[in-house]
Amino acid sequence: MDAVRAAFDAVRRERYLPPPARSRAGSDAPVAIGHGQTNSQPRTVEAMLRLLEVRPGQHVLDLGAGSGWTTALLARLVGPEGCVHGVEIVGALVRFGSDNLRRDAVANADLVHAQPGVLGDPEQSPYDRILVSAEAREIPEALLGQLADPGRMVLPVNGVMTCVDRHDEHDRVTVHGNYRFVPLVHPAP
Repeated sequence: MDAVRAAFDAVRRERYLPPPARSRAGSDAPVAIGHGQTNSQPRTVEAMLRLLEVRPGQHVLDLGAGSGWTTALLARLVGPEGCVHGVEIVGALVRFGSDNLRRDAVANADLVHAQPGVLGDPEQSPYDRILVSAEAREIPEALLGQLADPGRMVLPVNGVMTCVDRHDEHDRVTVHGNYRFVPLVHPAP
């Protein structure tokens, strides 16, 4: 079994949904988690994780971590020698996602509230991988500044899944189909 499929088998989606929404966990659709946010469609998350090509031991930023589901999936992929840093702008979701990670004993990941006026978390950078689960209007320079070399970032930009692959100070951008996400919100200063 490949690593992404194994992560999905190990990290049960329903455990990262609010109790009233847990019956929809098996649906291949986004599920509302409150505050205008969603737990992304499993097929979309799988496509993003495969495109991200996470490896054991890597340091990963999960931006727009929401309920913590993608953070837990990424933690599984990086293994005990890696770490995942989840960042979320909605305070209630930070608490919900953090509680979910703690309940599932995900020791190699955390989920924190976005710093005012800061996109991502440059203090923890550079990141080998960056996953953005919200739609940007353009590739954010602030996140490019947090990407390691070599490194890879996957994010939706104007409805198109975009991959930035960095090697030897050169960024190669490729596109991988159309997707819909909630908008990427920059934390107010």
